[in-house]
Parts: sequence; structure tokens; C-alpha cells
Amino acid sequence: MPASSVAVLGEALVDEFHDGSVAGGAPFNVARSLAALGAPTLFISRIAADDANGRLVLDSAHRYGLDSASIQRDLQHATGRVSVHEGSGGHRFEIHGDAAWDHIDAEATLPHLTQAAPAWMYFGSLAQRGPASRAALRALIKPFAGTRFLDLNLRPGEQTRLLAAESLMLAGWVKVNDEELAQLAGWFDCAAPDEAGRASALMARFGLQRLVLTCGASGWRFYAPGGVMLAQGAGVIQPRMMDTVGAGDAFTALLLAGLSLQRDLPATLALANRYASFICGVRGPLPADPNALQPWRTALHALPTSA
Repeated sequence: MPASSVAVLGEALVDEFHDGSVAGGAPFNVARSLAALGAPTLFISRIAADDANGRLVLDSAHRYGLDSASIQRDLQHATGRVSVHEGSGGHRFEIHGDAAWDHIDAEATLPHLTQAAPAWMYFGSLAQRGPASRAALRALIKPFAGTRFLDLNLRPGEQTRLLAAESLMLAGWVKVNDEELAQLAGWFDCAAPDEAGRASALMARFGLQRLVLTCGASGWRFYAPGGVMLAQGAGVIQPRMMDTVGAGDAFTALLLAGLSLQRDLPATLALANRYASFICGVRGPLPADPNALQPWRTALHALPTSA
């Protein structure tokens, strides 16, 4: 059975660490991993027509085998930037405003979507912060007939709650971490005495088909409506912890790659958890050498197919 294509919508940018810059943005992290893992991938984003950060993004796309034809070029806005402030309490991200990815053009995307005919569409909340990209993404997501996969990335701001609600209403599947689930339960009156109850209430409120919950060292859980746990797994310790940037994106990418390739879902989720731990051992969201992902591609393709 041929692999189904995954469309990934959202920001491509540059993460600026104290010791250098790397290409990033949650959707771009997911798209690069998908391509490197051997899943057909369509990445929709926007960068400057010609600036150093845009060239960094394109170079990274090419090195990971990600087709850049659907990355739009902007003549007026710079490629996105995020200043990463590192401290003992974790990372603080300063996301600079009015970047090229805030101006995605839906009409320019349609020919690429038609040609790729994806079965899955990934989107997040951050790319909807500005009115232009928010309107464009929703114009692409609403008529999509496949499965819509929301990877929430909650950031402080006045529109966070509203954006989360509107995004959840667009989604079929959602991935959240334990802190985000607690935040959503508080926002949307989904309080319950246990995690399964909160997941069940959130899924019922927004008509979600599946909920993937990641809990760091406490592992992961996979829920169906009604709080039914379909699968779960323990955390995986990274003995050479570097940073957690991109770990959640790695989990999502390998999960989507397994869905694209019709691999056994519990086995895919367990491998996704190990892949996220691996990413915690490298600097930034992906290893500098794409060849480091070859063992993960081999392991994914060796998984049994879904029933």
C-alpha cells in the first residue's frame, strides 16, 4: 500500500542561540523529520525572497530531503526569527513579530495541495497569530477532506485561549503535553479528577477523534473519545541531555510518518517517544548531520504494518 502524503502548514524561521543560529519553527521541524524518515511531505510556509536566514532555511530543507517548491518567497518581510534565552529554569523564546510566515498566501498554495493530494494535514496555533496567515491557513484547513492533526504550541498572549478554541474546532486529532492539557481543561470547563477524564471532556467538547498526550519523563498516552486509553508508554531517559528544543516536534513527526506509511500505531508511538528522547541529546531541533536520522528511518520502516 503506497504511503500517503502529509501536508505541513506553518512557520519556518531561525532559532538564535547564544552560540549560533539554526533553522527551526515547529512545522518546519516536523516537515524536515518527515522527509528524512521517508514520508511524502508537502511543506507550506513563507520566507524572505533573499536574506541570510531564508537561505539558512532553504539549505536545511535541502539537506533533509524536503522539497522547498511550496515555500513561498516574500519581497517585503524578513524570514522569521526567534531569540532563545537559555537558563537553569528552561528556555524562554522571544518570537519576533511580522515575519514572512505571517503572510502565507492560500491561493498560491492550492496547486501544490492539488498535486500532493495529502491524506493528513498538520497545523499549529503559532502560525495563526497574524490575520493574513490565520485567514490563509483556515481557508486551506476547513475544506480539507483528510485528517486534520493539530499540534498545539500555547504561547502567552491575549488571543491564546481564542486561538486554541478555534484551532481545536478545526482538528480531528490533537497532540498536547500534560501542562497544555491542564491549561485547556481550565479554559474550557473540562475539569475532572483524573487525566483520562480531562482528555475525555476536552475531546467531547471539540469533537476530537484522538488525543495524543506527551508527559516528558512520565511517558505518553493515546486516547479515544470517552477517555478510552488505546496505548501508553513510559518515558525514555536521555543520558546526554543537550536541550529539549524540538522534542515534541520529533514525537509528532515520527507519529505522522508512521501514519503515512500505515505502520502499527502503538509501535509507532513507542518509537516516536524514543525519537523525541534522541532529539534531546542534540543541539537544537534536529541533528546537524541528517545521516544521524537514518537509523530512525530504518527502524520506522521495519515496524509491522497496521491491521
